[in-house]
Amino acid sequence: MPVELKMLGWSTILGLVYLVFATQLSLMQRGMTWNAGNREESVPLTGLAARAERASRNFLETYAFFAAAVLVVVVGQCTSAKTALGAELYFWARVVYLPVYAIGIPYLRTLVWAVSVVGLVMVLSGMFASG
Repeated sequence: MPVELKMLGWSTILGLVYLVFATQLSLMQRGMTWNAGNREESVPLTGLAARAERASRNFLETYAFFAAAVLVVVVGQCTSAKTALGAELYFWARVVYLPVYAIGIPYLRTLVWAVSVVGLVMVLSGMFASG
């Protein structure tokens, strides 16, 4: 199995970690009644729970692009050492992003996010490699 597909699989698992982490913190803050209800009344999150929710949304914003990029280079047989490294960069940056965002380290958070985007672009670059 290509490294890019392995990283896509691990990223899917990581996305579930983001989701469960944010959901647990939301549940602790909002309570079971609100979470199980129809949520017509808005109850804003604060602190760690709010940061976890934003980190989860941020993951989803890049994950779809990452998944599409991996599928394009794997199906198109355009994988290379560069696309494999890009997939690994994306995954590991996203691993680091959750705790950095949850703790609330602003500039480091942005740097880690940028590394994940560089990894994503590296995967996409496989489409343009002459073969």
